[in-house]
Amino acid sequence: MKYMSHFVYILKCADDTLYTGYTTDIERRVIEHNEDIKGAKYTKARRPVKLVYYESFDSRSDATKREAEIKRLTRKGKLELIK
Repeated sequence: MKYMSHFVYILKCADDTLYTGYTTDIERRVIEHNEDIKGAKYTKARRPVKLVYYESFDSRSDATKREAEIKRLTRKGKLELIK
């Protein structure tokens, strides 16, 4: 069985907002957010974006649960997490 990592990440957008997402390939996903048509609608209008934080998980379930937790944080909470 192939081992796959799951990532939750935070991007800082050009307008200084933060975007939180999930992926199995963090490098590809950041490129998509910056260049590709597959980037999220939110980030398309806020390019360029920069990866400022990520966490790695063994399971998709754990990663998506953590993504939801991070999305519930206030901006201040996310900035503290990034530090």
